[in-house]
Amino acid sequence: MKSRSNEDLKKVVQFSQIERTTSSETETTNDARIDAFTPEQQKAIIRRIDRRLVLTLGFMYCVSLMDRTNLGIAAVAGMSVDLKLIGNRYSLISLVFFISYILLQPPATVVLRKAGPRIFLPTITLLWGITMICFGFVTVWTTMLPLRVVLGIFEAGFFPGCAYLLSCWYPRFELQKRKAVFYLIGSLSSAFSGIMAYGFFKMNGLGDLGPAYGQHYGPTKAHPHAASGIMPGIAGWRWIFIMQGLITVCVGVIGALMIADFPEKAAQKTRSFAIPFLNEREAAFVVARIEHDREDAIAEPFNLAKYLRCACDTKIWGFAWIFGLTATNTYAIAYFLPIILKDGMGFDLEMAECLIAPPYVFAALWMFGCAWLGDRYRIRGAFVILNAILGIIGLPLLGFARSNAVRYLGVFLATTACNANIPCILTYQANNIRGQWKRALASATLVGAGGVGGIVGTTVFRSQDAPAYRPGIYATLIASVLIVIITLGLSLKFHRANKRAEAGGKVIEGLAGFRYTL
Repeated sequence: MKSRSNEDLKKVVQFSQIERTTSSETETTNDARIDAFTPEQQKAIIRRIDRRLVLTLGFMYCVSLMDRTNLGIAAVAGMSVDLKLIGNRYSLISLVFFISYILLQPPATVVLRKAGPRIFLPTITLLWGITMICFGFVTVWTTMLPLRVVLGIFEAGFFPGCAYLLSCWYPRFELQKRKAVFYLIGSLSSAFSGIMAYGFFKMNGLGDLGPAYGQHYGPTKAHPHAASGIMPGIAGWRWIFIMQGLITVCVGVIGALMIADFPEKAAQKTRSFAIPFLNEREAAFVVARIEHDREDAIAEPFNLAKYLRCACDTKIWGFAWIFGLTATNTYAIAYFLPIILKDGMGFDLEMAECLIAPPYVFAALWMFGCAWLGDRYRIRGAFVILNAILGIIGLPLLGFARSNAVRYLGVFLATTACNANIPCILTYQANNIRGQWKRALASATLVGAGGVGGIVGTTVFRSQDAPAYRPGIYATLIASVLIVIITLGLSLKFHRANKRAEAGGKVIEGLAGFRYTL
């Protein structure tokens, strides 16, 4: 008995020695692949990756966000009248998008990993661009419902796919700046989509497809005795969908040329018409950097049971909660800000569309500041809490102040709070997850929760609550408070786990030496 016990002990010791030797050899190989380039050459490679990957994904996300949120702009530009969007019809059209968008995200990330981002992401971009063009030819509001579901199908894999792909290319403490730039480009689209949409709206009357596609006019509160009828040509709000859909199709084609595959496949020669990117030595350098950081650059074979078992990790759902709550506020502001500015604050259409831009520009600057400081000082949770507190300050100003100037200041703070927190939370999650498939599932659940937040966000500001929109203010304010509470809980959990690991206790994420980022 004792002899067998000694033999077992020897086997364990031998296995540990082999494991340490293998780990040491791997580390030496990774160091050699990194040291094969001078620091200047390394920076040059990383800059090429930034230009090729971050900027391309950012511009694709720009059209994604533009296509997803132009519904509110079209509504105030005449769609509500032409399609008779009375009662809760507008909210219903907004909401159905999220049904397919949420349900298809987990399988979409698996398809992305299998098919590769170079094929998957441009294809779905082209398809939702075509769908967006179709929006411009709708003549009854019920046709909008299936089109919005189809739009959700094609967009489901895009945002989680981009978040996952970026996390595969960069070490943990270089990631937030890249995700901030990616999201910043999208935020700037929100800033200027109103101005762009106003330009497309000025195409009102061009073309001629018959009276069913013309702009209706009639009596208003300001002019109750005005004549009614239909203008000749295609309505301006239809041109908003048609032109933005065409832009999306063009961006999808550019994406097919520019998007990089996963790092380990970046140097492989394919039959696609994509522009060549990295050579084998450069791709090995990128993989070595990821292995040096967290040892999960290469995906293991897919196993459905193991993939789903990752969902048992409670922190995945903590991240999902705070992202979903942030998305509630983000979508609420994105969808209803044009309506709040026009109907709630009394600005005309032109002024309302132009006033959308400044808060998003300020949010972009604040967002990048948070990202730079977060990467430099390796802090994540504190910035999530700080941004949520900005929302707690801004939302009451928006909802309860009497002066439009003070309410607009509230718009600045609330818009900045929720938009700056998107890359903060994405990176907070990515820094504290290991393993390719776990990362894929975590990205899907995170963005899926964001979709649930989108459903809530599209319903909290109701037309009957104008001009103060108090129920919407209360809902988004509660969401901001919950973000603070949950983030504090996660940070406390991570702090305790780090202390336990440093004392020789439980290894974090299956990797000795790995520590949670607070």
